[in-house]
Amino acid sequence: MIKVIVNGAAGRMGSTNVRLIIEDNELELVGAVEREGFPEMDAGICANKGEIGVKIVDDINKLKGIDADVLVDFTTPTATMKAVEFAEKNRLAMVIGTTGLSEENLNRIKQASKNIPIVQSPNMSVGVNILFKISEIVAKIIGKDYDIEILEAHHRFKKDAPSGTAVKLGEIVANATGRDYKKSAKFGRNGIIGERTKDEIGMQVIRAGDIVGEHTVIFGGIGERIELTHRAHSRENYAQGAMRAVKWVVNKKPGLYSMFDVLGL
Repeated sequence: MIKVIVNGAAGRMGSTNVRLIIEDNELELVGAVEREGFPEMDAGICANKGEIGVKIVDDINKLKGIDADVLVDFTTPTATMKAVEFAEKNRLAMVIGTTGLSEENLNRIKQASKNIPIVQSPNMSVGVNILFKISEIVAKIIGKDYDIEILEAHHRFKKDAPSGTAVKLGEIVANATGRDYKKSAKFGRNGIIGERTKDEIGMQVIRAGDIVGEHTVIFGGIGERIELTHRAHSRENYAQGAMRAVKWVVNKKPGLYSMFDVLGL
């Protein structure tokens, strides 16, 4: 059995991860963490699975010395950095799906990966990672002959924009076409802005209702366009990908891995 800790166990993603761990006969939930001040309760209750005997703690350091193999984290950048410290000190593998991470955060994760194996991805969905790969292939074929626009839509509660997945898509198509993403990304348009430049990559954001997640890459040419779209119907697909990552990373050597590694892409 692979022994797993879930950070953010009562959140939308965290509770789904907890449920899938409970339902998987290869995995065992041994620890659950939530924000400071969160009332103590059984992790199974938050996942609608009834009591399982694992209490949610409000400080990850309360799990010091726990017998665990992997720490799964879909939280906030601040909480993730605290979890990275804990995992590194306790030699736990990690699966990180948190978005909105800064360059400083990513550098800290990279540093920790010298000591522990970490799978870090802005999106754990199998389908989204296939979208990443297909977008890269298409972008390499068309080069700079087509305009590239990326559209993403999420629920009203999402705090970061564009989504980590949209940014990853932007970085992938920029690299594939010889662009610098940071210089090429165009975040929305308003007013008299003139013609679209050839190098820009449009990044458009929608926030509404309970949209789980939609991402579209548009390659627009004169007389035709190619649209690649992934639509998430529930958070289940993200959690299923995370469970694949948990099982894959547990015996790996220290290093920073992606879902491409997990999926063999």
